[in-house]
Amino acid sequence: MENGSELGQIIDGPTNPMVTPLLNDLYQFTMAYAYWKAGKHNERSVFDLYFRKNPFGGEYTVFAGLEECIKFLANFKLSDEEIDFVRDCLPGSEEAFGDYLRGLDCSDVEVYAIPEGSVVFPKVPLMRVEGPVGVVQLLETPFLNLVNFASLVATNAARHRFVAGKSKSLLEFGARRAQGPDGAISASKYCYLGAGKLFGIPLRGTHSHAYVSSFMSTDEIVDKVLRSADGKTTCEDFVSHVQTWLKKIQYSPSLSGIFSETNQSELAAFTSYALAFPKTFLALVDTYDVMKSGIPNFCAVALALNDFGYKALGIRLDSGDLAYLSREARNFFCTVERELKVPGFGKMVVTASNDLNEETIDALNKQGHEVDAFGIGTYLVTCYSQAALGCVFKLVEINNQPRIKLSEDVTKVSIPCKKRSYRLYGKEGYPLVDIMTGENEPPPKVGERLLCRHPFNESKRAYVVPQRVEELLKCYWRGSADEAREELPPLKEIRERCIKQLENMRPDHMRRLNPTPYKVSVSAKLYDFIHFLWLNEAPVGELQ
Repeated sequence: MENGSELGQIIDGPTNPMVTPLLNDLYQFTMAYAYWKAGKHNERSVFDLYFRKNPFGGEYTVFAGLEECIKFLANFKLSDEEIDFVRDCLPGSEEAFGDYLRGLDCSDVEVYAIPEGSVVFPKVPLMRVEGPVGVVQLLETPFLNLVNFASLVATNAARHRFVAGKSKSLLEFGARRAQGPDGAISASKYCYLGAGKLFGIPLRGTHSHAYVSSFMSTDEIVDKVLRSADGKTTCEDFVSHVQTWLKKIQYSPSLSGIFSETNQSELAAFTSYALAFPKTFLALVDTYDVMKSGIPNFCAVALALNDFGYKALGIRLDSGDLAYLSREARNFFCTVERELKVPGFGKMVVTASNDLNEETIDALNKQGHEVDAFGIGTYLVTCYSQAALGCVFKLVEINNQPRIKLSEDVTKVSIPCKKRSYRLYGKEGYPLVDIMTGENEPPPKVGERLLCRHPFNESKRAYVVPQRVEELLKCYWRGSADEAREELPPLKEIRERCIKQLENMRPDHMRRLNPTPYKVSVSAKLYDFIHFLWLNEAPVGELQ
């Protein structure tokens, strides 16, 4: 294979121009040079990418970022300019090393991974990467970069969905709060709401306080036309309907005590916005006063839209006591429906924003509210409560020889050798345990008793009789090998997989407070081998 271009042609979709082989720590290139100098660069290696602890104090994680990793492999190629830069960073490096870098691609790399959108757990490899050690070492930082943030945001979104409940809509409002343009687009993709242009994700639009306060009166609304079912309606006609409805609301017996006069500049803004978006009119109602101005003004415009065959979507609350205001707004809508005889008006959508997070949504649930959709920004896209997932990329085998990384902190001890991973399901259909085995061990079988052991704690063990067995790692990249591999599914299918997996988890693993840890284990044979290799590699001290 001369270069990566042929490989790149088989992966469709946008790639991130910032993700190049230079998205690396310098020590990846220093190691690549040292491997090359020692003649080890083509030795066959196996690396596991995994994490050690679930984020946000929970007991599950959603795996994301695989598609971007495969696209990176397909387009992996160092340009002459990049090679010159690397050599400048390695003073004294031989010119032949540049020739080696020039010939690098991922045609001899294989990647096995858990399907994207899966619920995953600590220590179990999310990805197993096999190939020449000189190349695979250069994949470490890019892969960790692509998986860490994506999985963290996807997990954060899943947790917000869980606390909000299935019946509520979640809107990602975080582009302005994200860490740069790439952070905004990536976060939107993995929250599945914001980046519609690139990824085919549904979009929702509203307006800001600036739009409302930019108007002075309805005199500014000129030359606008509303296309109604019976033809064209002028702006003056529409404004007239708005004013008529506002008076009806004002003199309604059940509503007259709530407000007297509304802010007319706000009314002008709502009228103008409705003329621009008659099918998707959603108004921000807290610029001046929610109940004394915003809600009545919205209702007048929504009722005018109704006259011309359109249905407004609803309102957004961005400040104040969201539980109280949402209940009052709902009461107002229901009263309008009853008093003014407008069927369905009481079901207007109430959206809430204003720095929402898991805790505030949970508090709103406990207080009682009438919010239908939550707009979540800062706390979602920045993963405010946890900065990083902490994935690692560890060598577990080279030249068919298992390798282990030891530490005084047992959580940092790696699990050696090329492994296979399985998820075992119980009688009720819930996952019971994930188990890792050696590559050549026979797989677990349905109905057969199996001993599952904690990898490092000898007293933690249990027998399992699985009712269903799912092998987790599937091949997504075989380099230039003409063999079958898994296709990358569209984002919609990944989302559907994520929803299905989350629904299939036992509730006590999912709860916010004191969730039950999910069990991750190894086979008895792998347990014995881990501890044999541990004792073999650990130096023996001597007491004086």
